[in-house]
Amino acid sequence: MPDPARGVRAWPFAAQTPITEVLEWSTDVLVTEAAEQRVALRTAPRSTLIFSHLLDAAGLAKVAELGRAGPLDDWILPLWHLSRPATAPIDAADLTVFVDTTDGAFDGSVQAVIAADGGRAHLIEIAAVLPDRLELAAAAGVSLVHAIVAPVGSAFLARPLEIDRRRQGLGTVKSSFTFRAGDGGATANPYPQHQGLDVLTDPAVLRQPLAETLGQTVEAIDNGFGPMVLEPVLTHVQRRSTITLIDRGPARLIRRRWLLSLRGRQRAFWLPSWGRELVLQAAVTSGATSIVVAPLADPSVWIGRHLMIDHPTGPVFREITAATWDALGIRLSIAALGKSIALGTPIHLLVKVRSDADRIELTHGPNRTELALPLIEVPV
Repeated sequence: MPDPARGVRAWPFAAQTPITEVLEWSTDVLVTEAAEQRVALRTAPRSTLIFSHLLDAAGLAKVAELGRAGPLDDWILPLWHLSRPATAPIDAADLTVFVDTTDGAFDGSVQAVIAADGGRAHLIEIAAVLPDRLELAAAAGVSLVHAIVAPVGSAFLARPLEIDRRRQGLGTVKSSFTFRAGDGGATANPYPQHQGLDVLTDPAVLRQPLAETLGQTVEAIDNGFGPMVLEPVLTHVQRRSTITLIDRGPARLIRRRWLLSLRGRQRAFWLPSWGRELVLQAAVTSGATSIVVAPLADPSVWIGRHLMIDHPTGPVFREITAATWDALGIRLSIAALGKSIALGTPIHLLVKVRSDADRIELTHGPNRTELALPLIEVPV
């Protein structure tokens, strides 16, 4: 148990980038032949931050003693990946720290840290958070010219400190901290909705050859005396893939809050294919209840599918209710669009998916956050 006599202290070492954040949930997925039920056993994730510190001989000695003195203690942990520059120099007597807080990183905070040039982190007490500054409950206590300001959290050392001495006066330290309190995230939704689910309208970034599988789960019955019989385990075809998403600026916090709202494998969302499965063959009027696309497969395969029309004024989502052959291709019946669609407007299929993992790693660089999200198709 933590030692209450020592109180909660700030972890004083600046971190190098990238910083890795691990979010872990626990989801029980109950699968039937035509559907699945997903139960979130942990509504808020276990959140772990993994830091790398470059320290001199004095810093290595200090980190070793801190790790020995309070291995089970809670620490006030600077969230360096959410830091931002102070917009004015800080004087020791100042009761105000000027910094941009409009993205919500400091919302509800009562403490923060300030530091400069990779030096020691100094803890400050926050009395109020305003859009352009932090009002302090006590003087800053230190003078800094080019300072950075970071929010803080309370965490404990999740793993032993790893110290790598490169030479006598220099070394690296790897520290892993886990937050005791779960983070439920904000309820604000950055994406449009279709049938009550988010539509991930951010195209994925191609960071490597994109591997994808498509198939139906079956059980092969072989009595050894004749042909094999395939019995479907699931009635729907499953697509598995991994997408990479990169965010910069305030979008980094928005993405993280959206990930928290998914609760690991529990919550589904719509993913546009961003492909050319549906190529419009004629312009569409605002009152039309059908569109004509190029023939790609038998009309029956499109019934019940969902699509996104990438209209210049915003995406339009519809379900295909019927499909028949047409002189120009295949006519798909949908609800009236309410706006005209020009020839050449991109149309993408929507696939209902969820995360295929309860563990997500976010890599926080100096100006961006990157993550790889494994996905699996679920029944509509």
